[in-house]
Amino acid sequence: MSYNSQGAEMLTDHPKVVQSPKATSFEEADAIATRLAHRKDAWLQVGIPERIHYLEQCIERVMAVAEVWAETACRAKGIDPQSTLAGEEWYVGPVVTVYNLRLLVKALRANGQPHPPKLRTFNGQTIAQVFPADIIDRLLLLGFTGEVWMEPGKPATQGLVYRNKATAGKVCLVLGAGNLSAIAPMDALYKLFAEDEVVLLKMNPVNEYMGSILASAFQPLRQEGFFEVVYGGADLGQYLCQHPQINTLHITGSHHTHDAIVWGATPDEQTERKSNRQPLNCKPITSELGCVTPVIVVPGHWSQADLAFQARHVAEMVIHNASFNCCSAKLLVTARGWPQREEFLSLLKREFAAIPPREAYYPGAKQRYLKFLNQYPQAQPVNSGSDTIVPWTLIPDVPAEAGEYALTQEAFCGVLAEVNLETGNAGEFLAQAVEFVNQTVWGNLSCTMLIDPVTQRKWAAELEAAIANLHYGAIGINVWSSVLFAMPLFPWGAFPGNALDDIRSGQGVVHNTYLFEHPQKSVLRGTFRIFPTPIWFSRHRHLRQVTMRLAQFQAKPGWGRFFKLAIAALAG
Repeated sequence: MSYNSQGAEMLTDHPKVVQSPKATSFEEADAIATRLAHRKDAWLQVGIPERIHYLEQCIERVMAVAEVWAETACRAKGIDPQSTLAGEEWYVGPVVTVYNLRLLVKALRANGQPHPPKLRTFNGQTIAQVFPADIIDRLLLLGFTGEVWMEPGKPATQGLVYRNKATAGKVCLVLGAGNLSAIAPMDALYKLFAEDEVVLLKMNPVNEYMGSILASAFQPLRQEGFFEVVYGGADLGQYLCQHPQINTLHITGSHHTHDAIVWGATPDEQTERKSNRQPLNCKPITSELGCVTPVIVVPGHWSQADLAFQARHVAEMVIHNASFNCCSAKLLVTARGWPQREEFLSLLKREFAAIPPREAYYPGAKQRYLKFLNQYPQAQPVNSGSDTIVPWTLIPDVPAEAGEYALTQEAFCGVLAEVNLETGNAGEFLAQAVEFVNQTVWGNLSCTMLIDPVTQRKWAAELEAAIANLHYGAIGINVWSSVLFAMPLFPWGAFPGNALDDIRSGQGVVHNTYLFEHPQKSVLRGTFRIFPTPIWFSRHRHLRQVTMRLAQFQAKPGWGRFFKLAIAALAG
């Protein structure tokens, strides 16, 4: 029986078009929080076999609602649900959520200690290779390898939560993100299965339309009192953050929202509380709070095909999801003396011009965009835009100076700034670029580096030192760092060490299906010209078909599904 037919049986009452939900009253929220609190200790007693059963049921439920999930997200973002571009919402919704569920099943079948394919050390730091784990992994991403680096001096221990059980349960309030539909369910899964906490998920008003879909997908957990969904604005969020039945908090959003929760509603109150070290809210909080995401372009001798591919690659890092991603490319770091710099920027502008505009569905996008235009008269938008469209815009020659607006403000719209560093050879550039992004650019969530194979070989030691010295939680080498988000085996979160009163990109991690206790950063290395066309490229000719087949594959991997997926991917 197919997932669609099974889903029709299981969810016959689920509407084809999801209506805007009714706001949850404070009284209703009280009752829900109390119900979860009554079940938090019971969750600790749920054994691994039962947890696997919950996860497998959720896989079936996600697949049952996958089509309405993707269609609903598309309509909310102004995308034709039957278009090729609709595959983008399949990818960052059902696909990665099912992938996360399946990897958690794998982790629990290994009693919380899935075996990394390889362990090594670098300068005394333990590094676990986590991808590829098998032949299908190798074929899914040809030439890719992925690692998780542990904090210096820490072992690669895994899954202690399944061996050293807590004596008292906890209720975690997850404040959901409004941009990607997979974030909220994946955050909830981490709290449930990696941190042993029951979850109250408050939907973000921007995508609260997803709430009933997620409630249906996670119904096996809801009906047992381990998970619930509520709806409302900042007033409900503030109320629940202070609620006596809520033990811990998790937010994916902005550092401004984080500081309002922890330090107070106004800048004056926040400043006073920070100076006195007196938080308004003392509950444990984890967070993922965005970044001015850099793309470091290491100078080399690139062919015309290299230049064309990487220009398209960088453009896609900007325009994916209308640039409303915490890991959207926001800063291009180039070498001023690179002979091909001007040609590369010209090709990048050509790519922007060829990409259709997208609806700026996220609140405040136009205002943020205009602030960037006011700061930088050299900005080069591809068109004039409109009230609902922010044009793709390149801002070249931004000064590489501490405090510079584009280096300290996350645009969260279709803007890409460029800084060029005065440097000598590629080896010197690597060291200088790493120091620059670490010290001058706001945030430490993720970054991307593009480096051709010849330059990699020539400056191998300098490249490895650069990777080791980058203070980012996720690093993509020749691959957009967002792909690490979409591969839940990697921990996703800021580089460790952010202080609560200078939170930057946040604290803690999610995803992390290897259940490492001490991850420092994740590194994914790809080929310089990725083949076949990546599914994070919006102009993949068969994107919707590929991502629908990928969802089926992730739900139940097998060679038959893999070959169907490969046929569609190769036609892209």
